[in-house]
Amino acid sequence: MPSSAKTTKKAPTKKVVAKKNVSKASAKKVVKKAPAKKAAGKKVAKKAPVKKSSIKKVAKKPVLSPGQKAAAAKKAKTLATEKARRDRDAKAKAAETKALARQKSLDAARAKKEREANARTLAKEKAALAKAKALANAKAKKERDAKAKVAAKEREVARKAREKAAVEAKKQREIDAKRKAIEAEKLRKLREIERRDAEEHKRQERREAEERKRLEALERKMHSKPYAEDTAFLEELRQLLMETRVATTAQIAVSESEANEMLVDRERLEYDDEDGSSVASDIQRDQLKDFASALRLKVDEIDVALSRIDDGSYGRCDECYEAISQPRLRAQLPVFTCVSCRASV
Repeated sequence: MPSSAKTTKKAPTKKVVAKKNVSKASAKKVVKKAPAKKAAGKKVAKKAPVKKSSIKKVAKKPVLSPGQKAAAAKKAKTLATEKARRDRDAKAKAAETKALARQKSLDAARAKKEREANARTLAKEKAALAKAKALANAKAKKERDAKAKVAAKEREVARKAREKAAVEAKKQREIDAKRKAIEAEKLRKLREIERRDAEEHKRQERREAEERKRLEALERKMHSKPYAEDTAFLEELRQLLMETRVATTAQIAVSESEANEMLVDRERLEYDDEDGSSVASDIQRDQLKDFASALRLKVDEIDVALSRIDDGSYGRCDECYEAISQPRLRAQLPVFTCVSCRASV
């Protein structure tokens, strides 16, 4: 409120000052223009006659000194300030009176609301007390009824429990008799099972002992060297294997060269597809390649046999680990199975 009062009271002072400034400016204009008019009058006097009445009117206007102008402005400003202060005081007093009246009305309304709220609170408390008392009475009655029902149920439950206990005791005696009979039968069966398990365990031990013996014998056979002491025979087999390896290697070279020549001839010549010469040439070349591959496998087997001759294990069958007969070792180079194992395969 004070800020609004200040803003409204400052406006008149500005207007007054503006009016004073306007009056000063007009006075200045008048003062400045007066000599000009006189000069113009003089000039006109030379050319034409000038009216005396207009010259007299301009001469009658009062000319204020700077001090007088300042005093007049100060006085006007003081009057405007005093008027603005009175306006502010009046507005502030009116606003204060209005605020007091409003506060008084608010206090009266608040007091009325408080009285009404207190009355409603008292009414609610009375209703709540009455309701709580009624609920307490109803709860007490329900508790009494519930206790009576519980007591009756407990008596009924106790009677049924006695009857049930008698029936269960009779059943338990029958169950105990059956259980004892079952336990006796289980014990008999358990003894029979233990006897059979003992016999089976003994048989298993015998089988395991026999299996261990068989595995030991097989292990000895797997690492046996049947012709290790017959060095002359092994040397003879070495010579035969070396000769066979050289002959096989020569056959491989011949087969490969023939296959290559057939390939070159087929590329150079133009065959007539009607007589089937090109197909026959391809079949022969494939046969030569397969024969060369088989010979390479034989060379690999000969190398394995030579390595076994070096460690003395050549001549042992790869299936049954028994010794291969010397005639078979000389007849087939190389050989890694006996006659019986080869026949079973």
